[in-house]
Amino acid sequence: MGAGDVGEGAPEGRRGGTHLLHAHHPQGRLLPAPRPLRPRFSGRADGALPYGGGGGDGRKRAPLGRRRLPGARNRARGRLHPGGSLHDPLPRNNGGANPVNAVIEAEHLRKAFGELVAVDDISFAVKAGECFGILGPNGAGKTSTIRMIYGFSPPTAGQLTVFGLDITRNAREVKARIGVCQQENNLDPDLSVLQNLVVFARYFNIPASEAAGRARELMRFMALDHRENSRAVDLSGGLVRRLVMARALLNRPELLILDEPTTGLDPQSRHQVWERLEELRAGGLSILLTTHYMEEASRLCDRLLIMDQGRILVEGKPEELVRRHVGRHVLEVADPAEDLTAFLRERDVRYESFGHRVIVYVEDGSDLYREISDRFCQKSCTMRMATLEDVFLRLTGRELRE
Repeated sequence: MGAGDVGEGAPEGRRGGTHLLHAHHPQGRLLPAPRPLRPRFSGRADGALPYGGGGGDGRKRAPLGRRRLPGARNRARGRLHPGGSLHDPLPRNNGGANPVNAVIEAEHLRKAFGELVAVDDISFAVKAGECFGILGPNGAGKTSTIRMIYGFSPPTAGQLTVFGLDITRNAREVKARIGVCQQENNLDPDLSVLQNLVVFARYFNIPASEAAGRARELMRFMALDHRENSRAVDLSGGLVRRLVMARALLNRPELLILDEPTTGLDPQSRHQVWERLEELRAGGLSILLTTHYMEEASRLCDRLLIMDQGRILVEGKPEELVRRHVGRHVLEVADPAEDLTAFLRERDVRYESFGHRVIVYVEDGSDLYREISDRFCQKSCTMRMATLEDVFLRLTGRELRE
């Protein structure tokens, strides 16, 4: 049973025309009736930032009502642009936060389900204000790792702190300060876009008078305002993902956690989600995401780790990992001459052979490309820039994972 399945079968109904909602928490379980969650943020009549008056750099911010809203919808032209002058829904670092401090620290983290070890003795840290990626093939342990981080699944062993708090002992406080986008769509299908946001705001103790305004700001930011009254069940996959992201930002979190946020989206929807995430990161929000899209990881992540079979294989900046494990250029030779591999071994060149195809990794491939083309190319020989996908496939293998 997945996280999104928890609580299914709970009663729903209508009484006197009012929909009785049993909302799903972004952490994956069915939510009880709203009760105080030690709200971190509260409404301010003077319009000042509810973060101690400053951003992560310690500078004073302009009152919310006078700040520009990134991503506001230009109704005249029908496209997104940095305009508007409404309350800014973008999360900011807590006042005085040091960007070098870790918002997540995992030490010798382990998660086992009976005899199955999903996460096996991993250690890493996520710095404040960065976008950190967890990459890996299916079954690598990515989702199990982030479920421990947002408090859905307790660690079997090891130490895990979020905002310096032990997640097992301070789960409620941590959850009030994070936003979570799971793979599963756990929106209420019968409620409109606006209603899904307003109802969910209650679980963070956001006053009703403020919830609708905050929801509409996020709808504009996520380009959903034109579908305010559409039911969730009638939305496309891209609109659903943007609504789930908007919902995760309602409490103005200090950390946003996304589990494969663009899986199943078309290229246009994927790029729109990336643009929103880039704006959030530029605003100082710490982001943790899992993905199997290498282009997504290269574009969004300041640092990342690649894991497989529950263990961390490598960690670092995307460009550093490419240089370290692949080099600058990749040469692909189709149906090469039989003595190509012997030639490469003599020159101590990194390569992979798949019989009908040889892939060569080299820092500067210009001279080698010409020599291979002249002596060993029987069908085709190409040279291209190395990518993070080359690193991923070289470390985790090319076989299918079901």
